[in-house]
Amino acid sequence: MPSKSSARLAALTVAAVCSAASAVVLTSPAHADSVRIHDIQGTTRISPYAGQKVADVAGIVTGVRTYGSSKGFWIQDPNPDADPATSEGVFVFTNSTPKVAVGDSVKVSGTVSEYVPGGTSSGNQSITEITKPTITVVSSGNTVPAATVIDADSVPDAYTPAGDAAANGSINGLALDPSAYALDYYESLEGMNVQVADTRVVTATDAYTELWVTVKPHEHANRRGGTVYGSYDSQNTGRLQIQSLGSTAAFPKANVGDTLTGTTDGPLDYSQYGGYTLVANRIGALESAGLERESTEKQRNGELAVATYNVENLDPSDATFEEHASAIVNNLKSPDIVSLEEIQDNTGATDDGTTAADVTVNKLIDAIVAAGGPRYDWRSVDPVNDEDGGQPGGNIRQVFLFNPERVSFTDRAGGDATTAVGVTREHGKAALTASPGRIDPTNAAWEKSRKPLAGEFVFRGRTVFVIANHFNSKGGDQGLTAQYQPPVRISEVQRHQQATLVNAFVKNILDVQKNADVIALGDINDFEFSDTAKILEGDGELWSAIKSLPRSERYTYNYQGNEQVLDQILVSPSIRRGCDVEYDSVHINSEFNDQISDHDPQVLRFHP
Repeated sequence: MPSKSSARLAALTVAAVCSAASAVVLTSPAHADSVRIHDIQGTTRISPYAGQKVADVAGIVTGVRTYGSSKGFWIQDPNPDADPATSEGVFVFTNSTPKVAVGDSVKVSGTVSEYVPGGTSSGNQSITEITKPTITVVSSGNTVPAATVIDADSVPDAYTPAGDAAANGSINGLALDPSAYALDYYESLEGMNVQVADTRVVTATDAYTELWVTVKPHEHANRRGGTVYGSYDSQNTGRLQIQSLGSTAAFPKANVGDTLTGTTDGPLDYSQYGGYTLVANRIGALESAGLERESTEKQRNGELAVATYNVENLDPSDATFEEHASAIVNNLKSPDIVSLEEIQDNTGATDDGTTAADVTVNKLIDAIVAAGGPRYDWRSVDPVNDEDGGQPGGNIRQVFLFNPERVSFTDRAGGDATTAVGVTREHGKAALTASPGRIDPTNAAWEKSRKPLAGEFVFRGRTVFVIANHFNSKGGDQGLTAQYQPPVRISEVQRHQQATLVNAFVKNILDVQKNADVIALGDINDFEFSDTAKILEGDGELWSAIKSLPRSERYTYNYQGNEQVLDQILVSPSIRRGCDVEYDSVHINSEFNDQISDHDPQVLRFHP
């Protein structure tokens, strides 16, 4: 997922919104005297005054932002018009610490601009602002306009209108219909003082001091308090991001399922990361739901347990080895085979040419032993330096851990960073030409991305082929609140290419041995209903085992209020049709503010 950035790009006028190159400077802006805030906001997402100077815009200060690169304050007209599509609030960008206070009655003169958080290439909607302001404080201590209540009754069930085909799918020029579409409703409140009450937390507090709540507690809810994302066509409209205008030290450390009781109120902003955001002057009290981390069942006699776990850029300097070890031993019950994703090299993010990861892996193995688990053996293939993407210098890769007391690894020489593993016939059965080996590692589909790691295991005399994956991330995709609807998912083009190659490799195995046990697992970085998953599954070569769970339990990751699937375990027909196949997504990270990884691990148990 995209990383945070505090950089504020130049504000864009309406003429620049359709250009990804640079802002357009209007040399002769028009002038409008004493317009009201609702006139500036207008009935579309783009102000009719964009690029023009305005004078003596009146309002009451409802919030002041003194931190970050977007310093300024919000004002709201206490005398609204009768049009629900026109917001009565607007942000005044000062670029320095504002010299106003909440409750001040002010008049502001300046230039109306449309600022796109993240720049136009992000596809984000713009924020209507008054920039280069001259500010006159008329009086202080005034009553702040009453906050508009956002709740289940006010937010429409439909998410967004379709974008205008003549504008490349943009919704910017469409008239707002706040009674029909959630995105239009939120836009009609941009910059206004709003409130939510007794809202359930659906994404835990993160490192950036923000969390997500839902005002629709029954919308795609599950038994642990989350909101599940199960379709491109059925969005969760009640989600809202919460940030704070006050001290971050007082911000609640919430988990999924907790409740912000009482009132949370403040101006409604639009963030580069997450879209519409309530920037709170006041935050409700945190009421814990007591959510506990899950544990799976221990594999039974004759059962093989195979797991996947993204350990999020694990390197020797991290302080999470004991916690990861405890998770593997106590929550995953020491699976026989563990596919680890995001194992970094021995020097972590230091870009010094190191590619070996033996120090990282052995430190985790030692921690597992100390936690009461088995002494795992391991196999991997070191990547070419700086060729597999991820954190620069980290050289992340997939690693197989396996319990040698329960399962053996079939070593076949020849696997390295650039040599493709193949499939051959041996004694009438499928075998790998290299084990461990990488699937077509020089193919352009893997550019700046992790190459799949294939290995051949034997459990109770039966061969099991395991393919560890970490597909291209979703970084660069347009957000769900983008101005383009539906949003463009540019990152999936590469994932489709990667899925095609992995499916073809699995098909090669099954062409040689129809009843071969094959498992493709890892961080697929895409949903179980996505085209990526469909390509991976092919014509029945594989099946995503997470589909065996009820829809409300299908998630391994939590992003912007949506619990969703990124990690998957896919199995060949011989496994799927076997007896006593069990799949478990073990929720130990994604729902918690003190997570040690942003992914939940999964475990598959079956009888080969």
